[in-house]
Parts: sequence; C-alpha cells; structure tokens
Amino acid sequence: MGPKFGTSGLRGLVTELLGSTSALYTTAFARMLLDGGHVKRGGAVMIGRDFRFSSPEIAAICMGALARAGLTPIDCGELPTPALALYGMRGGAASLMVTGSHIPADRNGIKFYRPGGEINKADEQSITALAEKLSSDPDATRVEYGSGADHSVDAIRIFLDRYKTLLHKAGLKGLKVGIYQHSSVARDLLVTILESYGATVVPLGRSEGFLPVDTEAISEETRRNFANWVRKHGLDAIVSTDGDADRPLVADETGTPLRGDLLGLISAKFLKAKVIATPVTSNSGLEEASGAEVVRTRVGSPYVIDAMIEAISVGKEAVMGFEANGGVMLASDFPLAGGTLSALPTRDCVLPIVTALNRSAQIGAPLSAIVAQYSLPIALSDKIENYPYEKSAALMAHLRASESNLAQFLKQIGDVKARSDFDGLRVTLSDGRILHLRPSGNAPELRCYVEASDQDSAEQVMAQGLAALTDWSR
Repeated sequence: MGPKFGTSGLRGLVTELLGSTSALYTTAFARMLLDGGHVKRGGAVMIGRDFRFSSPEIAAICMGALARAGLTPIDCGELPTPALALYGMRGGAASLMVTGSHIPADRNGIKFYRPGGEINKADEQSITALAEKLSSDPDATRVEYGSGADHSVDAIRIFLDRYKTLLHKAGLKGLKVGIYQHSSVARDLLVTILESYGATVVPLGRSEGFLPVDTEAISEETRRNFANWVRKHGLDAIVSTDGDADRPLVADETGTPLRGDLLGLISAKFLKAKVIATPVTSNSGLEEASGAEVVRTRVGSPYVIDAMIEAISVGKEAVMGFEANGGVMLASDFPLAGGTLSALPTRDCVLPIVTALNRSAQIGAPLSAIVAQYSLPIALSDKIENYPYEKSAALMAHLRASESNLAQFLKQIGDVKARSDFDGLRVTLSDGRILHLRPSGNAPELRCYVEASDQDSAEQVMAQGLAALTDWSR
C-alpha cells in the first residue's frame, strides 16, 4: 500500500516518499491552491521539517516541485508544525510540513496548510484526485532539489512571541520541570518558554537520532525513564512532545503521564471555552467536567477543525478543540489578562503544557492532585504495532458482520451492552467498561482505547483487549 492521507497529513514509507511521490503530491497541492484561488502564481509557500533523517531531502524535493509549479518556496527549517502554520497564517501564505509526527523513522509524511490553516478532508480528496490525474505527467513527477530563502529565525520568533502574554512572568515560579528533549523540534523552544515564566528547567534525554514518541501510547521504557528522572532530579513534572511538536506530553511528580484529553480540558478551563470539539476517543467525562458544549467528531484534526468551523458559522463564541493526544486547536481569539491569544486552528503542544503547569503552580498542588480533582473516568490508550492494514480491515469487517462474531471475540472480556461504529468499533460492556478498537490512519497499527471506573479495571480490559487482538486470526 502506497502513501495515503491518514488522520493528519500524507503518510508512507520513506522508500515510497523519497523521489517522485513527494514531487507528485506537492504538485497536486500547488495545483489545488492555484485552481482554488487560495494563492496567486508566485505566492509564497512556507516549508518546515522535523529531525528525521529523510526530512531534509523530502523538503528539498517539495521545494523543487513548488518552484516548478509557479510558487515561491520559503525555507523555515526545523521547527514545530504549529509554528510553521502560524507563520504562514500571519503572512497569508500556504505551508507544507515534512514530518511523520510520532510514527517510526522508516516512515515520513507531509502536512499541508492553506493560508487560513490546516486543510480539511475535502482538500485531501482534491489533492488525491489531482495526484492520480497527474501521475502520468513527467513534469509533475520529476525530482528536482529546490531551496528557498531562510525564514527560520522569523518563524521561531513569531511563535515565541505568541506565548509572551499567556501567563504573567512568574506563572511557573517554584516549579522544577524536566524537558524530555529526545528528537522533538520543540526541545529548545520549550526550555526558553518555561524559563521565561520562572520555571527551573532540567533538559533530559536529548537524542541525535530520531525517536518516535507517541503521546497516546507511551512506551514502558519511557515510563521507567520518567520515574527515574523525577526521583533523581526532584522534579515537579516532565514535559515533552511528539516529533513535530503538535502533541504534548506531561508527566506528574511521580513520572506518570497525564492523559492528553485531560490536558485539553485544563486548557479549556484556563481559556473559559464555551464550545469544545473533540473526537469520540476523548474521555466520556468531558461533557460533565468541562461545563462547555462538547461536540464529538471522528478521529483526526481535520474533523475537529470542521466541527469548530461549523460552530463559528452559526455564531458560537470561544470555540476550541482538542484530541485525545492533547493537541489543542483554537478557532476563536481568546482574551487573556495580558492580551489576546489569537486563533490557531491546528494542533499545538505549548498551550496544554503551560496551562497544566500553571494550574499546579497556581494552587500549590502537585499534578497528581489536579488529576484527582477532575474525577474523570479512568481512560487508557495503547496500540499494537506492525498490525497489517489488511488484517485490521478483515478484523473490523468480521466484528461488524454479526452479533455472534463480536460476542465470541469478547467472550473473555464481557457482554455487549451497546456498540457504536462512528469511528472504529466502540463497545460498552454490561458492567459499564468501554473498549474502543480503531485501525490507525497513519501506520500499520491497531489502536485500543478503554475506559473504566477505576485503574485496575481499566488496565484489565486493556490487557484483555490487546490479547484478543493479538490472538485473532482470519
């Protein structure tokens, strides 16, 4: 199976993307922008990339294709995806980010942005259709290595400026925070931002090679490292991001990671949001805990963005969204004590990290106590890697084919009370526990989400669910 659009952007193996495929899809993106009147011929397109070994070459191919299509590539270097999107929006320019986000280093991807923000599913379909139409055109598939004027300093400066008024200067004073730097493009920016608010920062785990950090399925090795680091350094928290820094990771004073949807909820409370768009995989307790109108969507930032746009179109105010991975999106401008936080309709890691830490500093309580205050159901997420697309599709078809198939699959777990096929297969068991199975849209992985009233029950249903998935065969 070749490269395809997943939950956010085009994804595929490096061996598939390096070469004509990147040129083809970039040409299709350029054609969509020009044909749709989103940019004029000669208009700028901002290009960013992550730290993967393949990203510089893919970015150069994309820049060559953009120039050939009549647009002007601008090189923004290695920077967070939300920083690139913000820079493009401020300059009225489209953007293109070369990143595979959290997936393994043998894979990569491209995220596309119109001048107004992240593309939607209709745009993805247009790009795909244009790529198919242009696939036999030698000009569209020709590999030429391009370059562009270096705007990396300006792009980073504007992103840092965005957060200068988020908190007062002592908003994180008294906190000692570890930053798990690994190969995140935000690893140095986070040091700058947290120190500007008075936190004491301890850089940790910087990596020269690329490490695929998935904020929704944190490895046991990473969890052990967190637990060791908080003890060794006396940390109040550890923070990090995925590879392109659009997903946050926050761990408490014991090294235990906080759920991404809880980070989104904390951000919503901080901003006094009135409308929250979030996928069905986010915690089912958000409706009660947020005090806001909650709109549920399919998984993927384009769906969340569409729901936010719909809310704005009918006159709703203070509209934001977030995903179970913690990436926060703003459809509205939000007033703050020191200014205004402008809309940024793409996933961002900084806002949820800073607001969670600020909550801890503000009330003088550890992050673990803040988690307990919200009294959300216990929600866990994990995945099985290297689960072929074909096997995932066959499994989902089998489970949906009949009630008896589903009951047999779940016989060691529980009886079915209710089910939903809204996105993946979400099953509510007779005892109230929830098991949600969903093939990844980004990689050959099968994701498993669970909810229960207590930690032991949640861990049990997760272990049972993963075991059933592993044991299943056609």
